[in-house]
Amino acid sequence: MKKNLSVLSVIVAFVFSLGLVAWVYAADQKVADTFKIDNDKALFKDGKRTKTPVEMTHKKHAEVHKIACAECHHVYKDGKNTWKQGDKVQKCGECHKAADQGKTMSLQLAYHKNCKDCHTKLKTEGKKTGPTVCAQCHPVEKK
Repeated sequence: MKKNLSVLSVIVAFVFSLGLVAWVYAADQKVADTFKIDNDKALFKDGKRTKTPVEMTHKKHAEVHKIACAECHHVYKDGKNTWKQGDKVQKCGECHKAADQGKTMSLQLAYHKNCKDCHTKLKTEGKKTGPTVCAQCHPVEKK
C-alpha cells in the first residue's frame, strides 16, 4: 500500500511539473494585442525612412478574423510547414533578412507576400479585407 502511494505521489509530482513547465513556457510566448512591424533596413534609402512601420493587429487577426497561427508562423522542413501552436515564435527577421540572401526571401517580400497577398485574396473572394495599398499599411508620417 505504501509503495503504491509513493508511486502515485511521484506520478502526480511529475504531471504537475510538466504542467508548470507548459504554463511558464506559454506565459513567455504572450504577444501584445498590437505591435509595430518595423523592417528597419528595407525602409531606409540614403539614410531616410521611405515607409512608416506597420501596425499589426495580432489579437484582431487571431480572435476576430480566426486566422490560424500557422498561416503566418512557420518553420519549413522538406517543403512543409512543421510549426505548430505552442512552438517558439521567432521574429520574422531572424530568417528573412533585409535583402534576399539565397533560398529565403527578403523580409519586405515575406511581409508583402504573406499579408498583402492574403488581403488581396480575400478581396477577390468578395470578403471584407485588410489593406492592399501601400499607404493603408504605411501611413504618411505627419511632420
